Amino acid sequence: MPFYKEKYSEISNYIRDISSNLDITPKIVVVSKSHPVSSIIEAIDFGVKIFAENKLQEALLKFTDLKRNHKDLELHMTGSIQTNKVKKSLEIFDYFHTLDRDKLANEFYKQILSSNKFNNKKFFIQVNAGNEYQKSGISTNTLKEFVKYCVNDLRLEVIGLMSIPPIDEDPKKHFILLSQLAIENKLKYLSMGMSSDYKVALRCGATHIRLGTILFGKR
Repeated sequence: MPFYKEKYSEISNYIRDISSNLDITPKIVVVSKSHPVSSIIEAIDFGVKIFAENKLQEALLKFTDLKRNHKDLELHMTGSIQTNKVKKSLEIFDYFHTLDRDKLANEFYKQILSSNKFNNKKFFIQVNAGNEYQKSGISTNTLKEFVKYCVNDLRLEVIGLMSIPPIDEDPKKHFILLSQLAIENKLKYLSMGMSSDYKVALRCGATHIRLGTILFGKR
C-alpha cells in the first residue's frame, strides 16, 4: 500500500496553522501496523520520523534494521503488552502508550532498573475514560493514585495520558475529560485522536495523534 504523502502534508499544515500559539506542537504518530516495510520506507524518505506498531513481533521484524539504519526514528508501542514481553519491547520501542496496570508498571521498573540502556523510555498511562468494564486502562477514579505510584515509587518517566473513546459515543467529551485529568495530574502530553476524529482531538489539546488508515488506506 502506498503512503499518502499529500494527506500527511495536509494534516501537517493543519497542525501548523492551529498550533502557532501553543506551547507544544502536536505530533503525528504514523501507525504502520499491518503495512509493509516498503510503505514505511516511502514515509521515511518523505521525512516521517515517528511510527507506531501494536505488536512486538511485527515491530521487531519491520523496525530492527530500519532503526539501525535511521538513528533518528521514534517507535511507539500502541498495543497491549504482556509482562513477559516487556524486556524485548524495551529493546525496540521508545514510547509506550498503554501503561495500564500495576503488574506491567512493576515489570517495566524491574527491566529498566536492570539495564542503563532503557533509561530514556517514556510512558503514557492508558485511561479508561468511559469506564467501560471490557476495556483496558486505568479508571478515572484510581488514576491519581496510579500516576503517583508510577512516578514517585517506580520512577518511570510518565509524560502523559492516552485514551480511546467508546466507539458509540461523541469522542469530544472524552477528549476534554482526558485533558482535564492531565492537568490535574501535572502531565503535559495527550495521546488521543485517530484517523476519524483527530481534528476533534487536536481542538481538545492532543499532543500526539495516532494516524494509520488516513495515511495508508484500509488494511
